[in-house]
Amino acid sequence: MSAADMVASLRDGMTIGIGGWGPRRKPMALVREILRSDLKDLTIVAYGGADVGMLCAAGKVRKLVFAFVSLDAIPLEPWFRKARESGQIEVLELDEGMFQWGLKAAAFGLPFLPTRVGLGTDLAELGGLKHVQSPYPDGETLIAMPALKLDAALLHVNRCDWRGHVQLFGPDVFYDEWFAKAAEKTFVSCEELVDRMEDHYSHDVQANAFERCFVSAVVEIPCGAHPSAMPPGYGWDMKALKAYTDAAREPGDWAQVADRFVGKDEPSYLATFGGKEAVAALPLPIF
Repeated sequence: MSAADMVASLRDGMTIGIGGWGPRRKPMALVREILRSDLKDLTIVAYGGADVGMLCAAGKVRKLVFAFVSLDAIPLEPWFRKARESGQIEVLELDEGMFQWGLKAAAFGLPFLPTRVGLGTDLAELGGLKHVQSPYPDGETLIAMPALKLDAALLHVNRCDWRGHVQLFGPDVFYDEWFAKAAEKTFVSCEELVDRMEDHYSHDVQANAFERCFVSAVVEIPCGAHPSAMPPGYGWDMKALKAYTDAAREPGDWAQVADRFVGKDEPSYLATFGGKEAVAALPLPIF
């Protein structure tokens, strides 16, 4: 499918999970396609970065379920901060481990999973989460982390074939597997689309992070994670992220800067930041 067709299959009010991690491996081209659309009233579930900030700034988000929203080197995502401080969005804030457990509960088809994560904090009370008691002799009280069921998940991967076999590289693939398995449909953009993975890259089979039965459609979008990083292909674009952050300063009118950070289409967007060659040359961050 094309990115436009993927987004056209989404509906107002859906719960959409966005893979990646802060400013790393975000499906930004698919997010930009949502920003070009009329979609609204979305519940977004994410370990957030600029994806969350842009969707909040554009008024697409009704509710946000998140563990953090950060650009790493820029600790607090500025457009998200504006939306949160103004009360523009509903929120369910979770610890990173609680968030993971919610995705896994949805993937397993369970209503919740018990966890110690979050005990002793206000997260459970603020989020309206319940407690359960172990039925075994220990009788331990645990938080019942509810399943984070997704209508759709958006992911960006290094490589994919048309049947939905994905290959994810880099040291931080983290939870994309669980976004895919927690969703009714999973839409995948990739840096490289091949015919049959086993005919080209069978030596990288260990990078197949989840089974193709969880993939609904794929689209090739080189540099589709920009301005986030896509190891080992390219790093994050800190110059672009700083410009994006500066644009949030007062008066911080998204309508005045949306063309710069979204563009009318992907070619025009990439041209603003030097094209594919400039993105491919971005150095990988070192932690």
